[in-house]
Amino acid sequence: MIDFATLSEPRYEWGLAAEYAHSWHRIPARDSAAMWLPDACPLGVCCNIDHNAIDSHFYWPTMHTAALPARRRLTLSIRAAVLGTFLVAGVVHAADESDDTQRKPQDNATTLSGVQVRADVVAPTAAYAGGQVAQGGRFGVLGNQDMMNVPFAMTSYTDKLIRDQQAHTLGDVVANDPAVRTGFGYGNYSQTFVIRGFQLNSDDIGFDGLYGLLPRQLLAPELVSRVEVFKGASAFLNGISPGGSGVGGSINIAPKRATVDPITRVGVDYGSDGQIGGTVDIGRRFGTNNEFGIRVNAVSRDGSTAVDGENRRVNAIGIGFDYTGERLRITTDLGYQKQTINGGRSVVFVGNVVPKAPSASKNYTQSWSGSSLEDTFGVVRAEYDINDWLTAYAAVGAHHGNEFGDYVSPTVSNAEGDATESRFTVPYVANTGTGEAGFNAHFDTGEVSHRITLGFSALDTNKKAAYAGSSTFNTNIYNPVQVARPGYIYNIGPISDPGYTGRTQLRSLAFSDTLGFMDDKLQVTVGVRRQKLHTLGYAYAVNGVNGAKTAEYEKYTNSPIFGMNYRISEQFSVYANHIEALTQGDTAPSLFNGAPVTNAGTVFAPYKSKQNEVGVKWDAGTFGSTFGLFQIKQPSGYVDPTTNTYTIAGEQRNRGAEWSFFGEPTQGVRVLGGANYIQPELTKTDGGLNNGNDAIGVPRFQANLGAEWDIPNTPDITLSARAVRTGKQYVNVTNTLNIPAWTTYDVGARASSTLEGVPVTFRLTVQNITNKGYWASATGGYLTQGTPRTFLASATFDF
Repeated sequence: MIDFATLSEPRYEWGLAAEYAHSWHRIPARDSAAMWLPDACPLGVCCNIDHNAIDSHFYWPTMHTAALPARRRLTLSIRAAVLGTFLVAGVVHAADESDDTQRKPQDNATTLSGVQVRADVVAPTAAYAGGQVAQGGRFGVLGNQDMMNVPFAMTSYTDKLIRDQQAHTLGDVVANDPAVRTGFGYGNYSQTFVIRGFQLNSDDIGFDGLYGLLPRQLLAPELVSRVEVFKGASAFLNGISPGGSGVGGSINIAPKRATVDPITRVGVDYGSDGQIGGTVDIGRRFGTNNEFGIRVNAVSRDGSTAVDGENRRVNAIGIGFDYTGERLRITTDLGYQKQTINGGRSVVFVGNVVPKAPSASKNYTQSWSGSSLEDTFGVVRAEYDINDWLTAYAAVGAHHGNEFGDYVSPTVSNAEGDATESRFTVPYVANTGTGEAGFNAHFDTGEVSHRITLGFSALDTNKKAAYAGSSTFNTNIYNPVQVARPGYIYNIGPISDPGYTGRTQLRSLAFSDTLGFMDDKLQVTVGVRRQKLHTLGYAYAVNGVNGAKTAEYEKYTNSPIFGMNYRISEQFSVYANHIEALTQGDTAPSLFNGAPVTNAGTVFAPYKSKQNEVGVKWDAGTFGSTFGLFQIKQPSGYVDPTTNTYTIAGEQRNRGAEWSFFGEPTQGVRVLGGANYIQPELTKTDGGLNNGNDAIGVPRFQANLGAEWDIPNTPDITLSARAVRTGKQYVNVTNTLNIPAWTTYDVGARASSTLEGVPVTFRLTVQNITNKGYWASATGGYLTQGTPRTFLASATFDF
């Protein structure tokens, strides 16, 4: 069996000079806003400041780099970023201190020619009651906001929830959300998320508000401070996603940062049937006024999973540096991750019948299949307070990803589970640079407050790929047949040195103004983003020569936004929004039904998506809830099973109602859940043949109910349980094939104690306690099987 951890892929070079970007946030320091610190009070320099008085911003620059080998260049960039963080911080710290000694105390508001300038803009990021979700999050260019003050819906899951639930993947975290369901990507092990009935690919997940910086397939949640799930179209707020997905919602990852209190946390964990792991989390602040911070997180885990014959290994480290001065804030976030999968259970393609799901732990792939995924990424960002009401920001970031996979997916031909498989090998390399810069202003004009953002963003990404495959061989998903690894019968592009298959350039200029009326009870957000999307597709390379250009699209559009939020009272607010966005066109997948797609790699034209939404929010202090009605439209694409060709045929219109709740309604009892109902209707289909049918892979009903209970009169013992219900999903556009509805149950417990004076928390979780075998997702027209019963246990020590 091949060990994908030992694969040595060739070194690839960047084909494009990169432009980089990232976003930024702040925490109050002395009498002006500074930088956000997660899960803690502000820095020592400002401990007398209310933690809720926090403001957050976003930033956008550009930077060009030479065409060095990718890994070398990224390594040099990261080293320079780290050094630059501390060199610049050291220089400006003295200037900040000098300014501070000469600066006179200022009020929070200053009047300039009839315009009242305000420096105390609130942007809470603290955890909500119960600690499982945050009371706010990052809403793109609008910055960090309280959920009650914005005309959008979001749930932000905390690091505490991630640790308490022992999440090993991002999918484990968003499984708490009634609006989200998870499947696998086309023939590989990437996680694909369906939000409000539309697909979000894992390579379109944001990192602190920026796209293109995180691993493409899987992400270790141990590196994550918050997982922010935004519901609805977000192209105005965040810009165009490089992969073109995410029309129904987006996910943003907030990195971990040093808190005012030192952190030294060490954990050991076990997962059935033999996964052993360890984690380290260390954070410190230092300097005269604790102005410097460093946070290091690392995880190493290896062993057999609960799926028969499947082995997964992950090694990852994240490092966060920050400097907080009087006017200047700088952060640097660096990450490295390598995941290897041997004998990973794959997706299942179907012909004219949907077979019954095999037993929960059954593995129908080949033991020699697997994948190696290696990613390096980094971001440097800064913001500077020009004065008390105007802030400039800028950021640069880059990502290099290198993948090599030998994939095997069965195509089932009958109800007895008979199937064919073939070897499908794919090397994939991606390089991305992104950047943003701009200004944020806060002031009043008479009785009206303003929060203005003006910013420019840029993203360049290029992809290299090839693929090769074998002839088919017979197997059965209920009684798998192991075969020796076959040779290739076709080779599309050089496996050892793939050429360019696609390049994407994104540029945008955004302006928005949030106007506050009646002491900000009514807030109206208006804005527009001028977007440029330039995409190029190339044929696969031959004999080391890059293929000819097969497609090129360049399109400009204005994407408007209108949002309204009215605070009826301290507990209730109502909201509405309308968003239009330009979205990158789909790219035809390489494989479907065990065979190459006839137009694999074809890039389709960009398209516009539209969303309308209204809703109401309730915050009772310790218990919160959101209810919304929405409609989202986008073109619909699928692989025609007759021709195995990917095509855009019609439009998908999702109309739905969404309800979520969270918090601690009574002391010691925490709840998290909700329900989601969608009508995923196909319209404008070819000849109207499929008009009115449901879209592929979208259940009409989803519901979650999670609860925790602190047992009274016991030494910190908590019991937990969660139920997840998902309705049936159609597998084809004709709606002749479907997978049945399913329900799973998870249970858990944790206890806190001390060992030799060291605080320790023991956790036990059982996922899918009934060991139900079920098809979890039909996204993409193929089947992903649900996780079998899995036992997770851990001990975390806080030194």
